[in-house]
Amino acid sequence: MSLTVVGSVAFDALETPFGAREKILGGAATHFGLSASFFTDVNAVGVVGGDFSDAEWSLFERHNINTDDIEVVADGKTFFWRGKYEYDMNVAHTLDTQLNVFETFDPKLSENSKNAEFLFLANILPMLQKQVREQCKDAKFVAMDTMNFWISSMKDALLETIKVVDCIIINDAEARQLTEEPNIHKAAKALLALGLKAVVIKRGEYGATLFTENAYFSTPAYPLESVFDPTGAGDTFAGGFMGYISAQNELNDAVLRRAMVYGSVMASFNVEKFGTERVDALTYPEINERFKTFKTITHFDDIPFEKAVSA
Repeated sequence: MSLTVVGSVAFDALETPFGAREKILGGAATHFGLSASFFTDVNAVGVVGGDFSDAEWSLFERHNINTDDIEVVADGKTFFWRGKYEYDMNVAHTLDTQLNVFETFDPKLSENSKNAEFLFLANILPMLQKQVREQCKDAKFVAMDTMNFWISSMKDALLETIKVVDCIIINDAEARQLTEEPNIHKAAKALLALGLKAVVIKRGEYGATLFTENAYFSTPAYPLESVFDPTGAGDTFAGGFMGYISAQNELNDAVLRRAMVYGSVMASFNVEKFGTERVDALTYPEINERFKTFKTITHFDDIPFEKAVSA
């Protein structure tokens, strides 16, 4: 099966307590597509400028990501973001944002992208997300992302978009802001009431939580001694989550739970180096080994109850 992602392709400049990079490949569609490509065929839809070189295209080529629908504006510049992290790596400090060609991004989907069985709408204008969803009429499962800016400035349009997708993947602060509920369980319930099949709430270094109509599942973040760069971790999580789902023959709570773990696995690799450096060099044995470790650190069924509660 195939998976289409619509979102940003960008250049990032980053500074963290562990180093800096002046210009590296980034963007939601990039991080998502790279992560998902380990599980399924990916079509990327985005826009870049004439400054996007062969070195950047080669990453997509190495991972067999279809870039036919990434528009090139020859006389324009690619979306650029500069950010800085202090020791609290959950908070990104934006120093500069240059939308460039992304400011007038109008997603153009080929029949191949429209016909994908799975669709991820990365963080773009809610009205554009809805337009893309309407073009992909036969998609079996559609997930989306959003951000606090759209919640505060275009909430009504955002809610209309949410009503036509199957899953939303957002962080805990966004869930609270969107629903005006201080508790994430109540927030998830309010979102499910809009017609969603699943709500995934990311909690940074504390993991992520899945809510469906009949189930609740939480996965921790992988215990890492060093986090070099959390940029793109959320999109990498979404890529692993959607990529795994796309590779399955059915969709149920068990598949969604395993997808949560694979999303967490992929995100854990992403933060180990800057930008796409770690995931670009990732191997399938590494992914499988970390998945097994996740299972080990969260498994407790074999502990006898009487032993677990004894003094």
